[in-house]
Amino acid sequence: MQTHPIIDVIIPAFNEEQSIGLVLDEIPKEWVRNVVVANNNSSDRTGEVAKEHGAIVVFQPEPGYGNACLKAMEFIAKQEVKPDIVVFLDGDHSDYPEQLPEVVKPILDNQAEMVIGSRALGKSESGSLTPQQVFGNWLATRLLKLFYGVKFTDLGPFRAIRYKPLMTLEMNDPTFGWTVEMQIKAAKMKLKCVEVPVNYRVRIGQSKVSGTVKGTIGAGYKIILTLFKYL
Repeated sequence: MQTHPIIDVIIPAFNEEQSIGLVLDEIPKEWVRNVVVANNNSSDRTGEVAKEHGAIVVFQPEPGYGNACLKAMEFIAKQEVKPDIVVFLDGDHSDYPEQLPEVVKPILDNQAEMVIGSRALGKSESGSLTPQQVFGNWLATRLLKLFYGVKFTDLGPFRAIRYKPLMTLEMNDPTFGWTVEMQIKAAKMKLKCVEVPVNYRVRIGQSKVSGTVKGTIGAGYKIILTLFKYL
């Protein structure tokens, strides 16, 4: 007889060979069933290292954060026993995987269907969030409130959601509009969403988004485009 919920973790990863093992080792294993790493056509040993540290690795040749998440969701959807909760986590070691119990707690307490780990409410290591990331989050969350009537402080990647509502959201953004798409669709479906504080540290390696001017502009444009798309 099942006495605890089934939790699966999804980690999209592109060239995270140096960090993915640390991330996987810090996930509290007693809390999760499967950790699915979506290897997003990495040119390094991301996939091999992830397997060595106990993850299930699926390969997604199409570039894009959302594409990687969707490939991992495909794998989970094929499992005979579906999870109760899916947790999303980045593979660059900027999140603190050991905070997973804190992120899922509102769902376990039946206080929420989706939980966003807010870096704005937690403690961020100096230099972990660039000025453009801080401004981008500020602008996006205010537009979310203006357009969709929901209050968030972050579009943080560390998040948890019940599996059934996740599937009804029909997620489809292939790139960096993924996180805001999820929050917009949850708002439109009137899912109960809450935020919990999560800590954040300087990532290992260069960010694919904030590490370059092109990446920053591209991600910002996609997020703003997504905010207007569902009006």
